[in-house]
Amino acid sequence: MPTECSAELFDFGTVEGRAVVASFDGGAITSDAGALLLGASDRAIKLMDRFAACFNDWRCAEQVVHEVVTLVRQRVFAIALGYEDLLDHDHLRHDPMMAVLAGKLAAKRKDCAPVAGKSTLNRLELSRGGPSRYHKISYDGSATARLLIELFLEAHCRVPDRIILDLDATDDPLHGHQEGRFFHGYYDCYCYLPLYVFCGRHLLAATLRPANIDASAGSVAEVARIVALIRKRWPFVHILLRADSGFAREELMAWCENNRVDYVFGLARNKRLEAEIETELAAARAVAEETDQPARRFKDFKWTTLNSWSRQRRVVAKAEWTRGEANPRFVVTSLKRAEAGARHLYEDIYCARGEMENRIKECQLDLYADRTSAATMRANQLRLWFAAMAYVLLCALRRIGLVETALVDATCGTIRLKLLKIGALVRISIRRIKIAMASGCPSAAIWGLAATRLRAAARARASPA
Repeated sequence: MPTECSAELFDFGTVEGRAVVASFDGGAITSDAGALLLGASDRAIKLMDRFAACFNDWRCAEQVVHEVVTLVRQRVFAIALGYEDLLDHDHLRHDPMMAVLAGKLAAKRKDCAPVAGKSTLNRLELSRGGPSRYHKISYDGSATARLLIELFLEAHCRVPDRIILDLDATDDPLHGHQEGRFFHGYYDCYCYLPLYVFCGRHLLAATLRPANIDASAGSVAEVARIVALIRKRWPFVHILLRADSGFAREELMAWCENNRVDYVFGLARNKRLEAEIETELAAARAVAEETDQPARRFKDFKWTTLNSWSRQRRVVAKAEWTRGEANPRFVVTSLKRAEAGARHLYEDIYCARGEMENRIKECQLDLYADRTSAATMRANQLRLWFAAMAYVLLCALRRIGLVETALVDATCGTIRLKLLKIGALVRISIRRIKIAMASGCPSAAIWGLAATRLRAAARARASPA
């Protein structure tokens, strides 16, 4: 005879004669116990306190239930854990792990959860430049942008001889009537056109822009700001800019040449450029047809436009014949031939910029940097920065805690799946908070190693020099 079950007990048949039942009566259980590593990463680089310092709070201190640092932690940690929408926080505010990460187990008022709900966080995102009746918290954009550079500089134990800054613009599709919404012909949609700057895996800038502009618009000011901050700390570092043909503009190249910054940019092909490599392309075609394999030749020459460039510049061409057709490519650079030969410049230096696209995918696909559905560009810029800080936090976890492990090159999404999404029972007593994680977790060894390393990094940071 089957077992009688109450309405709250679900029957799933039997296994070896024993009834399988389930109910939601386990108590304080979380599915995000691995997020303790996020808190450890935060303590190792002091991210959240410094990010919260970029906000101005005009609320009455006596009536504040959730401080700015709590709101910031809650929003960034949630994005890192895969909760991109504000609606998620009406449930997350009751999650014991989110309370632990936020650093508080109870609110000042008994009718409030330890952390904020969607409405409070919404007011944070919709804040204006100054206080208003309903929005009394605002962010300082220049301070937030500067913080990304400071975190990048602090991530290096020693000054590097050379750094490569990758610039790229990408589409951020819009499905409403947001401020700054324009149709972009190349991407065939209404979108924003954010500008990203990376140095390897390090994110240096994420600037939201409307889509009715050139890809390089504002890049000179952004690069000048970043280079100034870097050289203030590292005055003799060699800086190389790398980007696709959308950034091969006279203004940016001239600025680099006048400020001791080298560059290598893609160059859009045209009939004049293709005429320069007719001989090389014919030779590549002959080899390809003879061997039935792709063939390429390189040419190094001086070149200038008819009227947009102020001077001749070095251009490297790849004359390639593949799959029965020509595939010519061109780059323009300030590097001398003695510093980088034609093949090395194109194949080893320029083509490596494709790795930056993987970093942008991490930000947009894994960390929801494209969730810019607020009405104003100011609010959407803050959302972009929340995603950027989640990326920086996971980068710190990867750089400090996962070095020489199987996950050292893992994406943010893989790190979340393997290390953060761990089920656990949360026991809160007078003396301690015990997070009892699943004994069968397959990543337990790597998780423990990362926790140990992050704790050591936090202690080293806290100890006097």
